[in-house]
Amino acid sequence: MKNDPFSLRPRGRQAAPLFRLAAIGAVVAAIGGAFVYVGGFVTPHRLTPQRIVNTFEANAGVHPGFRRNHAKGVCVAGYFEGNGQAGDISRAGVFKAVRTPVIGRFAIPGSDPSAPDASVPVRSMALDFKLPHGQQWRTGMNNTPVFIVNTPRAFFAQLVASRPDPATGKPDPAKLKAFFAAHPETGPFQSWVKSHPPSSSFGNAAYYGINAFRAIDASGKTHFIRWSMVPEATYEPVTAEEKSQHDFLDNELRSRLASGPLRWRLILTVARPGDPTTDATQAWPDDRPHIDAGTLVIEHERAQSDGDCRDINYDPTILPDGLKPSADPLLAARSSAYAVSYNRRTHEEAQRLASSQQPGRDHE
Repeated sequence: MKNDPFSLRPRGRQAAPLFRLAAIGAVVAAIGGAFVYVGGFVTPHRLTPQRIVNTFEANAGVHPGFRRNHAKGVCVAGYFEGNGQAGDISRAGVFKAVRTPVIGRFAIPGSDPSAPDASVPVRSMALDFKLPHGQQWRTGMNNTPVFIVNTPRAFFAQLVASRPDPATGKPDPAKLKAFFAAHPETGPFQSWVKSHPPSSSFGNAAYYGINAFRAIDASGKTHFIRWSMVPEATYEPVTAEEKSQHDFLDNELRSRLASGPLRWRLILTVARPGDPTTDATQAWPDDRPHIDAGTLVIEHERAQSDGDCRDINYDPTILPDGLKPSADPLLAARSSAYAVSYNRRTHEEAQRLASSQQPGRDHE
């Protein structure tokens, strides 16, 4: 396929499908969050947040103090300028014609905080909207409009199938082939990734919430929505020169912001009766109503080691009045697994600080 980012050119035509599966598997093994079944603590054979996070660690190693996924990232800050146009859909204050402070984070998927930026084509945007009276809206988005699977158990199966082979350091193509054969719902994600070269920047990519949510209007009526952030910057695919640079995304973002703020339009897509609201692998038709709810403005960036985003858990179920989760099983699963990851990394950071402050030891 033309412009296919996974054209690995293996020797022999019969090997190509397996190598292609291995490339896709390496990407999807890292993306998204740690999606798990919220309950299931009765027996060790049931999925739990701890078991899924343990599998991330087994696949990629433990990097103390860092997120178990999307470990490499950069903090950003700015604001959201609401325009009031989404007021008929949701009573949330963030959609009024007001300015809301935002603390965000750009990242790439994976558990290695020192990975090269070109190791995966996925980019992510996480945002924490600081509303009045202590309310918050947190959201984690990827630059893919659909997800790879639609249940926590299927995600776990994919994660296991993508475990690196000790002999090669890469996933076993045969195991990936078997996984994809058993999960036809992965088709839309595979097709999208193959046909969309990764962006050259955090700043010129669109980001999608993927899951459906419930918007509650002033009368208490529920509307199912999905949201996306559409950049004002023109999309450009990553170049070979950029791929050769270890940290080109962070460097490029810093350069862009030195010239001025970056902006995205927050677009709410409204479902119609019959549209799937519990299946993140299925996109809604393009003819659904779209509401331009306002503009996200990113003004500053800072290293995550001491930036404001470092200690934020971007749990997508933390929502203000006027927004509620749907019954999509991935949402509750993400929330529970993010909590496990957050607790582990903050505990590790506390231990590091306590150790560095012991008498006779140099402070880091």
